[in-house]
Amino acid sequence: MLDIKFVRSNPEAVKQNIKNKFQDEKLPLVDEVLELDQKNRDIKQEVEALRAEKNKISKEIGALMAQGKKEEAAVLKQKVAENADRMEALSAEEKEVEENIRKIMMIIPNIIDPSVPIGKDDSENVEVERYGEPFVPDFEIPYHTEIMERFNGIDLDSARRVAGNGFYYLMGDIARLHSSVISYARDFMIDRGFTYCVPPFMIRSNVVTGVMSFAEMDAMMYKIEGEDLYLIGTSEHSMIGKFIDTQLQEAELPQTLTSYSPCFRKEKGAHGIEERGVYRIHQFEKQEMIVVCKPEDSMEWYDKLWKNTVDLFRSLDVPVRTLECCSGDLADLKVKSVDVEAWSPRQKKYFEVGSCSNLGDAQARRLGIRVKGDKTKYFAHTLNNTVAAPPRMLIAFLENNLQADGSVKIPEALRPYMGGNAVITPKN
Repeated sequence: MLDIKFVRSNPEAVKQNIKNKFQDEKLPLVDEVLELDQKNRDIKQEVEALRAEKNKISKEIGALMAQGKKEEAAVLKQKVAENADRMEALSAEEKEVEENIRKIMMIIPNIIDPSVPIGKDDSENVEVERYGEPFVPDFEIPYHTEIMERFNGIDLDSARRVAGNGFYYLMGDIARLHSSVISYARDFMIDRGFTYCVPPFMIRSNVVTGVMSFAEMDAMMYKIEGEDLYLIGTSEHSMIGKFIDTQLQEAELPQTLTSYSPCFRKEKGAHGIEERGVYRIHQFEKQEMIVVCKPEDSMEWYDKLWKNTVDLFRSLDVPVRTLECCSGDLADLKVKSVDVEAWSPRQKKYFEVGSCSNLGDAQARRLGIRVKGDKTKYFAHTLNNTVAAPPRMLIAFLENNLQADGSVKIPEALRPYMGGNAVITPKN
């Protein structure tokens, strides 16, 4: 959410930013919010004038009463009463205007970083760099569910009967591999200086609207019926929410946290054939990282965060690339974002396994996360990034470590979590 003072001083820049995000339908909101802002300032000015007049008249009434001029004092008392009624009406109007301003400001997108490429949608995202050599073996790689089935490692039919489409049972070595990746990702981030945390898996509506746009909320979140609670779509939501309505001391920054959680997403809409199985699902588990920092440090942390994910995947022998998200692919709160994509030797292309985002002070403004410096107070900057999100990450792992005999190689870094095994072998 932008500062209304910034919008007031830079309306054309705000409009150009909207155009750069290809959201021209939001352009009228800028003039609308500026009109409401002017109205709000006019109301405040009138209220202040009425309050000053009230103080002045009150002194006059006191003087008249001291002189025994009760009738003249009564006339002034009537004037005070009229002013009080007017102030009450203005206060009610002020609340309504400020609420309308807030609603509009929650819709106007954040200002994107100048380095973000301008593009309409994810088809115009820009490849930044590749890490590791993409490799296609001389044997056929089955679809990921077929690989898992060879290990008796997945049961989609039972999951459909129990919960419907978009759910799964992982079994045996595949389930163990899933948990091992999560545990390894946890320790990987702890070794990099992040504090481990297991957060709440449900959050209130004021936290939801603090961390994401209304459009994202509608597309992603499951609401708990009859309660002001939502299942989290990612632990970033409750991790950033941890700091709601707090004032951090500058010396306490940066706050660097890594969190484990299950995640729940509606995943509305039709999906392609490559998104069957456990690629796009309603429930999964994830290791996440978030940072709360000073504004001048956020871009440095942005680079550190996505590099953590690249390093983790490379330690598991999975080639990856980074993809700069273009303006039209950025969610409204984001200043800059990069996707990490893993190589799929079966598809002979990369697919998304994580996303790193710098949100500037947008979430901090919505949630009231302030920092107290030596001489000033300001809003913090917040960032988030996926460490690892199986089972999607599991797809990349299985494809890139599958052997010709159907076994799966376990990279050295993961072996302590897999009982020391260097390989797992199929059951059928």
